[in-house]
Amino acid sequence: MNYYKKRTLSFDNAHIIDGYTVAGPKENDGRYKGFFDVALEDDMFGQNTFERAERKMFEHAIDGAIAKANLTNADIDAVVGGDLLNQIVSVSYAARKQHAGFLGLYNACATFVESLIIGANVLSNGFENVVCMAGSHFSTAERQYRYPLELGVLRSPVTQWTATGVGATVLSSKSEERVPRVTRATIGRVVDYGIMDANNMGAAMAPSACDTLVTFFKDTDTQPSDYDVIYTGDLGKLGSDILLDLTRQEGYDISEQLHDCGASLYWDEQQTYQGGSGAACSALVFNSVLLGRLRRGEYKRILLAGTGALMSPTTSFQGDTIPAITHLVEVTI
Repeated sequence: MNYYKKRTLSFDNAHIIDGYTVAGPKENDGRYKGFFDVALEDDMFGQNTFERAERKMFEHAIDGAIAKANLTNADIDAVVGGDLLNQIVSVSYAARKQHAGFLGLYNACATFVESLIIGANVLSNGFENVVCMAGSHFSTAERQYRYPLELGVLRSPVTQWTATGVGATVLSSKSEERVPRVTRATIGRVVDYGIMDANNMGAAMAPSACDTLVTFFKDTDTQPSDYDVIYTGDLGKLGSDILLDLTRQEGYDISEQLHDCGASLYWDEQQTYQGGSGAACSALVFNSVLLGRLRRGEYKRILLAGTGALMSPTTSFQGDTIPAITHLVEVTI
């Protein structure tokens, strides 16, 4: 039985003042070369461990986003975000340098969109400026979730490449200019179709993406054609194909609007197979390419659906299935 339940919120004052991105070398060699605020030549970022490099990326992105928005640290009421490492240590350690309140989040690769939803809610309750962010690092996530990097394990054709980077957005309750706004959001629910292959994230997450998109269309009485583009977080090429089939079964054809941050991040010759994954995927693409096109008027109304696989190394080793979640925001100008 289909237990349909409304899960969509509306916001009046979540203005996107600006976005900032720090991208790894492989990401800047991809399709969006030149779109990022900072492109690292070395994914160690001058640090002695990959984990400290990821932490430094978060620190740099927070400061960069605040400065780009013509604000100071004293103007920020809260920092909201997360990463993929155990106990979200990258963003938590980076937040030590801020005097603002901190809300640490974890919804795997759906974390960036989750941060926008939480940030918009915080603004609705009296805060003025919030930094929303997410990021990941290939070399930290791979050895946590899969294998030691030194093993050189052959990758499956259905795998995706964990993106290295951080994307940060400054949301404000006030704006004197016409800027993009987060106008509506659908909170995802956990969906599990029984996928057990930890390398096949697209197949695990696509049913969740379908569930959230269909819920949004029903809640808001909209159609895919009402939007310039619909970007999913990191379903990859295979996951995107599965999503198209699932949404058609629900009566919605999104083939004209659908793009995927992960599938579009790299060139085919970079051998990432199904494309990119990781919490950095949607954060990088939104805060560079999508936000730029919105500000230039090339897009008027878009949907960003962050997709996340909610397994852990322990659950994978114990043979559990992979639950997934998808959060969605509508951004208009």
